[in-house]
Amino acid sequence: MQITEVRIKLMDEPGERLKAFCSITFDDCFVVRDLKIIEGANGPFVAMPSRKLTARCPNCRTKNHLRAQYCNQCGIRLKEPPIARDEEGRAKLYADIAHPINSQAREMIQSRVIKAYEEEKARSKMPGYVPPVYDEYDEEQTAQAAERPYDVVRRKAHSGKEEIKQPHQSREGVPQKDQVNPPSGG
Repeated sequence: MQITEVRIKLMDEPGERLKAFCSITFDDCFVVRDLKIIEGANGPFVAMPSRKLTARCPNCRTKNHLRAQYCNQCGIRLKEPPIARDEEGRAKLYADIAHPINSQAREMIQSRVIKAYEEEKARSKMPGYVPPVYDEYDEEQTAQAAERPYDVVRRKAHSGKEEIKQPHQSREGVPQKDQVNPPSGG
């Protein structure tokens, strides 16, 4: 398995440890997004994509981040659940989404990503530098997309503009979830 593409998005925040986001492609057919390049005590290192760990509200069963004080759904005060700790005693608040299984794979990814990061940093100092296209899905775009019907989001992605979704029925004549039913006159 080979890394066939590395895309780097440099961060412009002086003094921050997070230096860049990265996506890597394996064998021109599998992409892993949102690796982070972080400045550590011994130089930059690659952090794998992760998600915040959650616990369910005892009242409404909604998922909330482990350190949330109030439920996002029903608003009750939450008790802090026992938090797992790693070998060094640090609280585990995140879980990797994707990660290498062995040190050989980790070293291959780390060396390739850090090399691409250093090259991108050098290019960014050249006159007329234009950052490369980096597929980014930020939380605001994702939240907006989740609020719209699937067909509208899909049409926007393909055509570049949003279209109004027309009401429709399934083949069996059962109204679909997004169908607008006219008021009954009677």
